[in-house]
Amino acid sequence: MQLLRLDQFAAHLNETFMVEIENVRSPFVLVEARPIQHHPVQGLVRSPFSLLFRHEAAVVFPQRIYTMSNNAMGEFGIFLVPIARDKDGFIYQALFN
Repeated sequence: MQLLRLDQFAAHLNETFMVEIENVRSPFVLVEARPIQHHPVQGLVRSPFSLLFRHEAAVVFPQRIYTMSNNAMGEFGIFLVPIARDKDGFIYQALFN
């Protein structure tokens, strides 16, 4: 299992990540990558962080693990949760803790 970190994603803000949805690759744009406040814990492997992605589909996709890829980062599984809708589509969040 690949250990993903905030700095890996922050370098790709506003880039497209392709997500596999029912055998179709669909573009999600990384619109936010930020740390989550936390109390230091001994042995913590990485600091917690949050990612927000925008998808311009008119339908919302359910929360679940999706296969995601980016040219620079390769392919990985990510748990996405729909959290909001705006004029441009739906916003999905991934939390890492």
